[in-house]
Amino acid sequence: MKPSGMMKALMIVAAVAAALGVGYFLGGRQAGPAKDIAVVSKPAEKEKVQYTCSMHPFIIRDEPGQCPICGMDLTPVKPGAGPAAPQERKVKYWVSSMDPNYVRDAPGKDAMGMDLVPVYEEAAPGQIVIDPATAQNMGIRTAAVERRDLRRTIRTVGLVTYEEPRQYSVNSKIEGWIERLYINETGQLVKKGQPLMEIYSPELVAAQQEYLLALETSSRLAASPYAEIANGARRLQDATRTRLKYWDINDQQINELTKSRQVRKTMTLYSPYHGVVTQKPAVEGMRVMSGTELLQISDISNVWVNADIYEYELPWVKVGLPAMVEFSFEPGKPLQGKITYIYPYVEGDTRTVKARIELVNPGLLLKPDMYADVLIEAPIVSGALAVPGNAVLNSGKSQTVFISLGEGRFAPRTVKTGVSDEQGYVQILEGLQEGEQVVTSAQFMLDSESKLREAIQKMTQPEPESPAPAVPAAEKPGEGKENLEDLFK
Repeated sequence: MKPSGMMKALMIVAAVAAALGVGYFLGGRQAGPAKDIAVVSKPAEKEKVQYTCSMHPFIIRDEPGQCPICGMDLTPVKPGAGPAAPQERKVKYWVSSMDPNYVRDAPGKDAMGMDLVPVYEEAAPGQIVIDPATAQNMGIRTAAVERRDLRRTIRTVGLVTYEEPRQYSVNSKIEGWIERLYINETGQLVKKGQPLMEIYSPELVAAQQEYLLALETSSRLAASPYAEIANGARRLQDATRTRLKYWDINDQQINELTKSRQVRKTMTLYSPYHGVVTQKPAVEGMRVMSGTELLQISDISNVWVNADIYEYELPWVKVGLPAMVEFSFEPGKPLQGKITYIYPYVEGDTRTVKARIELVNPGLLLKPDMYADVLIEAPIVSGALAVPGNAVLNSGKSQTVFISLGEGRFAPRTVKTGVSDEQGYVQILEGLQEGEQVVTSAQFMLDSESKLREAIQKMTQPEPESPAPAVPAAEKPGEGKENLEDLFK
């Protein structure tokens, strides 16, 4: 049986009334204390994650992607890590990631269509703020500035050479001919007083005759009643004897001439020195002139070892330091010597300075031009303020280190360095305090980032006012930046 129209109307009215009652009931129950109704809270919004580049930490994006500078994948920034989030810091200006001269006061895009990146006011000039996760990805490591003893053992090579004050030249004082050579080999050992050669010289023959004549005259006039005559003859004898001595005729030869009263055709030259013959231009039968070099003799009972010292090692080397010298023919048996002189110039070929070491040469075992291994123990620099050597950036004009200020902040500082030891530590003379933390790795990236920010700051900050030409009236405030932009379009 189908319901009538009246019945349909009643059913609709009842449904509306029921709906209104339920709504009133629920509304009243919600307005009061909700004791028996569980209120389901709205799910918490997921915290927003931002992404940055491990090589360029000022690049920050809301979505993953690639760095617009180096193309590396962006890494997520951990919530709450490092310094305050970028949105909590005051933005100083906006700059192009590709062109540091492109600066704006508001976000936007640069001339190449890339998003501008913010520069915050937190960092002081040259100071860098890096998220800890980014610093870890960059491989930043630090070390403490500490006091330590610096040591260096210098290992180098040396060359045996002659002791220069004991090198001699034997010359002819007169003109003549070499009749006979007693020393006729290079390298031959010569003792002092040993005969070297016999020389025939007409001047020597005439000098002997003059001496014998003066000797005879002095003997004949010695009994003269006139004292002046006797003294004159004696002075003449002494003068002719001295003349022979000036021509390297020794007293023994003159005494033999006095006894024999016979003029000799040749006179023998004796060695005035002890050593070995290093050069022998003289040969038998050659004619020699006054001043001609006949032999070179060197005494090698003591020798020098000239050790090569590099320029960076010079602060450690001093005159008087002991040195151990070892030779290949006697390994494990070093000889003890000491540094007696440091030459005041640099060798052009090796770029080293020679340090002279004197050695005694018993048995003449050490030969000139031998190679030697040299070990020099430099004195210890006690209690020096030092940092690892890789913490110092040397620009050629100055030395710079990066200081860790904590909370991901880093700042450059100029220092003055001293000596460096064999373990890689560098002495700090000025610029650092004991206990400070210096960056020992990845500081080249910090240096480039610091210079970039400093350049941007110089471009955006006005210089101190100084007398200058007046600005044209047509130019309005803010037009300077537009002019700067026009230069790079």
